[in-house]
Amino acid sequence: MVIRKEKSLNEWKVKLSDRIDFYKFLQFIFHKQWTELKLYANKKGIFIIGDIPIFVAFDSADVWAQKELFSVNREGKLLFVAGVPPDYFSKTGQLWGNPLFNWNEMEKNDFLWWRRRISNLLDLVDIIRIDHFRGFDAYWEIPGNAENAMKGRWVKAPGEKLFATIKKYFGEVPIMAEDLGVITKSVTALREKFEFPGMKILQFAFGTGMETKFLPHNIGFNSTVYTGSHDNDTTRGYFEKARTQDNDIYLHTQKYLNYFGDNITFELIRTAYKTSADTVIIPMQDVLNLGGEARMNFPSTLGGNWSWRFSWDQVQSDMPKTFKELTVLFERPPKPKEKEVEIKIENS
Repeated sequence: MVIRKEKSLNEWKVKLSDRIDFYKFLQFIFHKQWTELKLYANKKGIFIIGDIPIFVAFDSADVWAQKELFSVNREGKLLFVAGVPPDYFSKTGQLWGNPLFNWNEMEKNDFLWWRRRISNLLDLVDIIRIDHFRGFDAYWEIPGNAENAMKGRWVKAPGEKLFATIKKYFGEVPIMAEDLGVITKSVTALREKFEFPGMKILQFAFGTGMETKFLPHNIGFNSTVYTGSHDNDTTRGYFEKARTQDNDIYLHTQKYLNYFGDNITFELIRTAYKTSADTVIIPMQDVLNLGGEARMNFPSTLGGNWSWRFSWDQVQSDMPKTFKELTVLFERPPKPKEKEVEIKIENS
């Protein structure tokens, strides 16, 4: 990491003024166009969900400009990095390599860095999805020179103080919590205290050893239900593999759904719609019933991810009607409440 020096900064501001102004202009144009798009979407009753990853990159402007807020020393060397211990995604855990936060330093000014981040995102989106929510209760601290995420320790984070501060400055912020992975009672308590809806992944529900809290009958109202997430295979790809493997995932799913046909993807979408969860999100790959070739991301791998794109010729003409029927059938959004009739009883 390059160390910030005031004299050098001033010199390069002059030397690179044209390039700096160019990128400022690009950001201005993007913000203008995005604001127009968002206003148009909102007028149509469409709200935009924006992701806020808990951590920032080691080579980010934030770490470069404010090293005291992160787990780097004065020379910019990483002391500790973020990740998660071994889980169902990876046997050696996930080594993300992001610097961790110096929470004690952040608390000194009422989490100003976080307040600015939240404020900026609320200018761009309507609802915030916080990635790796459990890191606000406790985070996996890995030595900066580690080769994988197996050796580390859980460190308590001031999530309650942070969200209470955000509420103090912004009021009720529309937040969704990505609460997957190793979830403890204290993580759940933190989410429930601030009434953030959690994520429920139907692919994780079926089969021996899977998580029964994701079974449709266990999904509560204050939840966001998905068939699968960006870290999963597509639903079709997932169950095609399960069907050929020596486990009971496919059989359990069939019995639970009481469905023995060939389009298990649509049946799982239908099941998601009829859960009690107040929000349903279906990945486009599942809407199109695509196989594993359309998978978005492979956790703890670098390169080749997030490259999938769809084209409009993949969208069948009857698809909007099909999903509108699901929306109406399962009251998503719910029917408007009937106006209450005021009844006055006059004295006789």
